[in-house]
Amino acid sequence: MFKALVIENDEQGYRTSLKDLSEKQLPDQDVTLEVSYSTLNYKDALAICNKGPIVRQFPMVPGIDFVGRVISSRHAEWQQDDVALLTGWGVGEKHWGGLAQKASVSGDWLVKVPAALSPLQTMAIGTAGLTAMLCVLALEKQGITPQHGPVLVTGASGGVGSFSVSLLARLGYEVIASSGRASDSDYLINTLGATSIIDRAELSEPGKPLAKERWAAAIDSVGSHTLANVLAGIKRDGVVAACGMAQGLDLPTSVAPFILRGVVLAGVDSVMCAKPLRQQAWQRLAELVDGDLLQQLTKVIPLSEAREGAEQLLAGKVRGRLIVDCR
Repeated sequence: MFKALVIENDEQGYRTSLKDLSEKQLPDQDVTLEVSYSTLNYKDALAICNKGPIVRQFPMVPGIDFVGRVISSRHAEWQQDDVALLTGWGVGEKHWGGLAQKASVSGDWLVKVPAALSPLQTMAIGTAGLTAMLCVLALEKQGITPQHGPVLVTGASGGVGSFSVSLLARLGYEVIASSGRASDSDYLINTLGATSIIDRAELSEPGKPLAKERWAAAIDSVGSHTLANVLAGIKRDGVVAACGMAQGLDLPTSVAPFILRGVVLAGVDSVMCAKPLRQQAWQRLAELVDGDLLQQLTKVIPLSEAREGAEQLLAGKVRGRLIVDCR
């Protein structure tokens, strides 16, 4: 038997509870792991608290990322006692996820933990840090360097935004952080390394197809009018890495930034991202992430408190990473 957070939706209604499950109830996948740590991401919180249509089938164990030790494997790449991590692939939505003491997944979805990172550090980074690193790689792929000028990060107080600011700053970029929380200015500048702050209100309303050229590049996790205004303000031959839709799925812009300034809009998907790119991103994260800063930004809670943690996350009471100790 093992403990798992389980979401059910039947004639008794939608509910999330900590339950004892049998190993026989695990999905029939080729690698089974003893989970060490998972995290609470915004998507997990929405699912746990029934605030969004995240879960595709029931019952569901939430948790879109986790790290653990292999206890059995029918997959050629994985052996017993290997330590592996997983992010994305629909885990916690279509497939049972990591908020449990055990998980069974496809070995194709797993990535080896870089030698420079501990299992706890990988989850302190988690999906948010991986997504941010993929965005940085997208900018680099298009040739953006610190010498090109400032880089804007929208949603800078959020998970992806915070990591984006920190990674870019460590790489020597001038980082402009867009945030709606005035109280986070000190955190963004003195802790994460942003150069300056702009209020998200500057970008969140309908704007012009083209605006003054302000930024060499941007990482956007907001979408909608914000992304449209970001594109309008990117300098000639600049790049925007788009990875989120917090404001909306729509993109009310025109072709003007693309055909008059040669701006590139690079989409970033961390869920179904190819494994070689994942491994590259994790290796770069191992080289760049500040372990002391990770520790400052991380709070660890037991699995029994995951439901309460999800509620706090949705209420905006959590800053940094909320790690769930599943052991």
